[in-house]
Amino acid sequence: MKEEESIRIVDYKEIGAVSFIKKPSVRNLKITIRPVKGVQVSVPRFLSFESAYRFVEEKKPWIKKSLLKLARIKSGISVFDYNTHFQTRDHKLVLDKHAKATIKTVIGHGRITVIFPDFAEVSDHRVQKAIRKGILQAWKLEAAKYLPALVKQLADKNHLKFSRLTFRDNKTRWGSCSRDNKISLNIHLMRLPDHLCEYVILHELAHTIYKHHQKAFWQYLDQLTRGRARILDKELSGYSPEVW
Repeated sequence: MKEEESIRIVDYKEIGAVSFIKKPSVRNLKITIRPVKGVQVSVPRFLSFESAYRFVEEKKPWIKKSLLKLARIKSGISVFDYNTHFQTRDHKLVLDKHAKATIKTVIGHGRITVIFPDFAEVSDHRVQKAIRKGILQAWKLEAAKYLPALVKQLADKNHLKFSRLTFRDNKTRWGSCSRDNKISLNIHLMRLPDHLCEYVILHELAHTIYKHHQKAFWQYLDQLTRGRARILDKELSGYSPEVW
């Protein structure tokens, strides 16, 4: 018989509800904290829920700190309206209305144009969703336009090679590098400051040499970033690809 997913929710003092999820595919005990989803604990099938409960008790200080950080990030989530002056590298957000009952998004001519019904408020979650979708489309176009040349430039400068470059809208990672040196970059790099965008690319290029985050990797990344790897990594932690 196929083993099914099992979920338990426990309310903890100071950190609130925590979801414990046990399913066959989980191999390691892991805590994740995400907007909307909150605190979730992945529990391997060979571990008891009671052991996972104790693990959370031990990690309470870290969880509290992470929840405070998440609250600060969430307070910065953008709500777009007519007074919002939003600009990507190549596109300006434009809001308009029409007599139809549909929401339409058009990317082109340097604009992200979102057209919605006369009767709808711009604060309506469907309008906000369309705006964010349009912005993501613009970032995807711009990532494909600007990042390949930058990756090649940084790779050539440091005598590094990668086999392929792709782009994704990823909610958790800024980039990744596979065992065969395929690099994937998050389209949200397009909203990072230039020096952090370059840092993410150098981080993934460093993984073409070192497939881990051990001492040798950081020493090599320090060479690529003039001794600023840890500083840049800490600065990057102030941004989230999931919340903007």
